[in-house]
This record gives sequence, structure tokens and C-alpha cells, in this order.
Amino acid sequence: MTTLRRSDPYVVDGSQIQEPPTSLGGRFRFLGPGMITSAAVVGSGELLTATALGAEAGFVLFWLVFVSTFVKVWVQIELARWTVSTGRVAIAGYDDVPPRLGKRGWMAWLVMLMFVQFLTSQAGVISAAAFAFSTLFPIGGEPYSLLSIGSWVAILAAIAIFIHLANKYSVVERVSTVLVFTVTAFAVTMVFLIQGTEFAWTGADVAQGLQFNVAVGSIGIALAMFGLTGVGAGELTAYTYWCVEKGYAAWTGPKDGSADWQRRARGWISVMKVDAWVSWVIYTVSTAAFYMLGAAVLHPQGIVPEGNEVMTTVSGTFEAGLGAWGSTIFLLGAGLALFKTIIANVPSLGRQVGNTLALFGAFDWFNREQRDRWMRWIMIILPLVWGLFGTIISSPLPLVLLAGVLNAIFLIGAAIATVYLSHTQTDARVKDGKPTTVMLIISAVSITAVGIIGLINTF
Repeated sequence: MTTLRRSDPYVVDGSQIQEPPTSLGGRFRFLGPGMITSAAVVGSGELLTATALGAEAGFVLFWLVFVSTFVKVWVQIELARWTVSTGRVAIAGYDDVPPRLGKRGWMAWLVMLMFVQFLTSQAGVISAAAFAFSTLFPIGGEPYSLLSIGSWVAILAAIAIFIHLANKYSVVERVSTVLVFTVTAFAVTMVFLIQGTEFAWTGADVAQGLQFNVAVGSIGIALAMFGLTGVGAGELTAYTYWCVEKGYAAWTGPKDGSADWQRRARGWISVMKVDAWVSWVIYTVSTAAFYMLGAAVLHPQGIVPEGNEVMTTVSGTFEAGLGAWGSTIFLLGAGLALFKTIIANVPSLGRQVGNTLALFGAFDWFNREQRDRWMRWIMIILPLVWGLFGTIISSPLPLVLLAGVLNAIFLIGAAIATVYLSHTQTDARVKDGKPTTVMLIISAVSITAVGIIGLINTF
């Protein structure tokens, strides 16, 4: 198997050119970025939100899990196609999107503001993971005390920092791959374990949920579900960094207009597409499993829990039906699923933070020594700040509202930017034709519409 050479993958100068695999089996040997994306996607949004949505709507909207994740992946692929063919990452591309405010594109300023959203969202995830582990292994006696939750937050932050101190792509990929398959296996196992309880689901329930029906009064739930499942703007953006660090762009080489470049670009883009679709299958299966838990266990009882109540409510059901071991397995898996998001987002959001700071002049992104030094400090600071915020501040309402507004705008901006960059900068010779363009437009319009609705709902 060919391995990544020890050159800077962000510098596409032709020194790292490698021929792409031509067989499907060969392409599978070069997968990896999608595993990190899956690790970031399947976290609080799926464990807590998808389960709660299933509790509210039942099986009637089960089909929407597959539609919402499928529609969004086209923007992810097209933005990554631009990255592989140009050698550039998303934040740099966002800066090219008009109109400009001062010397920077409007999206660059938006990403700077997104630091607030990163703070509130990840603070919630790390505190929820600490909640799950503290429930099982309380520190100081009381599981939900500030001491116990705070201690677990500190433990999880320390682990995240330790894993990423080396700042190596290979470490992120390997850890993410193990955690993704572990959590996916856990989610699917939980779905089948409830067959031993009074909340067993049937094939008829699943068939009903795949009939593309929308019950009266569930339009709002459907829109929320579309916005909250699958890849978000942060994952779309981060995926371009992982495609570069894996080597797809450097192996393609600089665009020189030659037939050889076109062949290599199309070859490595094909690898990227396999990677994106494999990750789509994984996070869709996990999301569907969590949705089924809500639809089968909570919906029949008329229980629609919020936040951490999802974990305590579902774990209580497993304890009643299967005994204490069922509850323990669920809480362990839930804590791991949530913590996996932190493990993936420390480097993913860290790269977005670092690249944005570099764009505004803090350091030279293409100086590997400077970039590595900045990234190490950023990946130490982020989990510490998230943990402190999640433990003590508890997400004050003004910041939560601001984060909601920023997230909706970022989602719209990422979709618009992808269409713009695809139209103006992606070489037509590496595109896949009109059907793919149509799917990109459908994806971008859908994401934009949901983002606008999210803004309206926030206000």
C-alpha cells in the first residue's frame, strides 16, 4: 500500500504526485477523511436530537433520515472536488466569495464569528458526555453534582488534548475509524436489544416509516430533522482539510492543463467520492438507529425528552426491560458517542479556527512549523474552554441564540460558496456532468431553505 510522503500536503508543488488507484478495491485502501467526518457527525445531533425527533414523530418520518443525509452529501462532495482540483481548503475558498467587506470576503468574517457557535455547541457535547459517564461512575458521591460533572469534563478534555498533541492526520484518522465503527455497532445493537422489551418494533413499523408520508402537524419536526441530521456546515468545511491532509490534492499535483493532470485529478476525486459515500452510509445507519430508539421506545409512551433527559429516559427503559446491564451498556455507548464528537472536532474545528486566524494575518498557514505550533496550542485551548464553558456557564441564552443565528447563516453561506466555487474555479474537465450539477443545486437550495427557516425560528 502506498503511504503519504512526509511533505507538506498543503503545498501542492508537484513533488508528491502519485498515480490514483483504478479499481474499487484500490480506492478503498485510500479512504480515511470520511471516517473523521462520520466521527464528527454522529454525536449530540444524532444521539440526543434524532432520538428526540423519533420520540416526537414516531416512525412516520423515518424516511427523512435517509433523504436529509443523502441530499446534503452532494454539497460535501462538490466542495471536496474543488479542493482536490485546486489544492485549496474551504476557508481560503470562502474568502473568494463576493461581496467583500474590507480586504476579506464576507464568509471569512462569518467564520470568525462562528467561533462563538463552536464554543456553545461543543461545550454542550462535552458536558453531555460527562453527564453520561458521571451517571455510571460518579466522582464524589452525587452523579449530577458540579464536582462529578466537572471532574469528568476535565478527564475528557485531558484525553482529547493528549490524543491530538502530536497533531498528526494519521492519529486522527485511526482513532476516528475505531470510534466510528464502535459507536455504529453500539447504535445498531441497541436497536435490536429493545426487541427483548415491551417496545419491540416490527417490519411493518419500518415499512410504514419508509413510505414518504408527512403526518399533519409534523412539518415543523420534518424541517428541524432535515437541518439537524447529516453533515452540517462545520463538517462540510472540515472535510476539505482532511482530504488535503490525506494527500488527495498533493497526489494530484498542481493544475498545469495537461491530460496527465486531468487523469490524476479525476482518479483521486473518484477515491474522494467513494470515501464520502462510505461515510454517508456509516453516519446514516447510526442516525437511523438512534431515531428508531426514539420512535420505538419513547413515542409510544408520549415522552419527548430534551437534552440529557434523552439518555436517562432511554437508559431507564433498558434497565426496566433488560436489567441494569442494559442501562449500563446504553450509557457507556452514549458517552462514547458524544465524546467521539469532541475527539473529531478538536482537530476539525481547530483547523478552521487556525486557518481563519492565518487568513487575518496571525501567521503564515503555508509555513508548516508555524502552522503546527499554532495548531497544537489551539487544540489545547479549545477543549479546555469548551469544558469550562459547559461546566460553569451552562450556555446562557444570549450566546445560544447568537450561535443559532450564526449556524443558520453559516449553513447558507457554505452552500452558496460551494456553488460559486464549483462554477468559477473547478475545472470543467473533472466534473461529472449535468446530473451531478442538478443534484448540487437541489442540495444547495434545500440547505439554504432550511437555513432561512432556522433563522426565522430563532427570532
